[in-house]
Amino acid sequence: MTPHILTRSLDRAATAFVLIVAAIGVLIPLSNLLLPQGSMFQVPTYLVALWGKYVCYAILALSIDLIWGYCGILSLGHGAFFALGGYAMGMYLMRQIGSRGVYGNPILPDFMVFLNWSKLPWYWYGFDKFWFAALMVLLVPGLLAFCFGWLAFRSRVTGVYLSIITQAMTYALLLAFFRNDFGFGGNNGLTDFKDIIGFNVQAEGTRAALFLLSCLALIIAFLICRAIVTSKLGKVLIAVRDAESRTRFLGYRVESYKLFVFTLSACMAGVAGALYVPQVGIINPSEFAPANSIEAVIWVAVGGRGTLIGAALGAVVVNYAKTFFTSGPLAPYWLFMLGALFILVTLLLPKGIVGTFNAWWEPLKARRGSPDAESAAREDGIGAPNPAE
Repeated sequence: MTPHILTRSLDRAATAFVLIVAAIGVLIPLSNLLLPQGSMFQVPTYLVALWGKYVCYAILALSIDLIWGYCGILSLGHGAFFALGGYAMGMYLMRQIGSRGVYGNPILPDFMVFLNWSKLPWYWYGFDKFWFAALMVLLVPGLLAFCFGWLAFRSRVTGVYLSIITQAMTYALLLAFFRNDFGFGGNNGLTDFKDIIGFNVQAEGTRAALFLLSCLALIIAFLICRAIVTSKLGKVLIAVRDAESRTRFLGYRVESYKLFVFTLSACMAGVAGALYVPQVGIINPSEFAPANSIEAVIWVAVGGRGTLIGAALGAVVVNYAKTFFTSGPLAPYWLFMLGALFILVTLLLPKGIVGTFNAWWEPLKARRGSPDAESAAREDGIGAPNPAE
């Protein structure tokens, strides 16, 4: 049943997207590992990690597009779920350091030894096991989203008020994680990772495997989103987005639909954060900054809200532009350029890159298809009905 649902949800563009991501996920690691250094087609290890970061951002953009593009929930705090997933993975990586840290303590991370902690906090228990950390990557963001959504959606908080509350939640977590006595490294966060599942996190093979896993996670997230938005559930979500009061009047429990998709979106963001941390090598409270969540919304708007493919494409394009422009003389002006990009897209391309392309292509395809349909009908002997005598 599940393969049938996934197959039915894929159109030509979605199939092409999945195949392209799968090809990139295989070819880039093979190019990095098999081709000699200096070869024109060899991808350096630092680029593998950089593009792996872009793929993680694409998963985050998909999670935002699922709730904003199809359900009308504009979250300006989704970076919190991304960061919580990252911290869950970072705690596991810190426990793997063991006695190889600066202070040589087999139990306590270096920052706890430096701050004179006497024992490991209870909420760090279990993070020496990968399966437990993987469970927390989903459970912690999902539980926070469920509790927040249950309170907000039952109170019928919508629109700009909901956006402000999500932003306030993210800022509150930012302030909490900045505290040294909170037990998460304070301002410096978690870093100096050594191993992941017994493999050196800095090794070329590990970097390539993480990139491949990130692409696989992007494909799975995209297939889940496609299965949702093309199903009856997706139609209800769109109805909630376009006419929430009318949908509630028809008998649908709007709060339950919004709570489900919001929690699922948070879990996707947590997975993105967990894959992001071992590839960049650090996680700190700056990931909770509200500006990061707002920037992620801009990725979706630029690529095309309500298109899924556009959200992932927007994340890659904007972050590639950020990397390109922040490494040159235009670095001090990057935020102004990002703001100008968002304004221009809003005024000139309100549907985003992919949405505008679809709006232009669909009528053209329909016009091209009409003569073909008429010629096919003539060949089959089907013509216009004869006038009544």
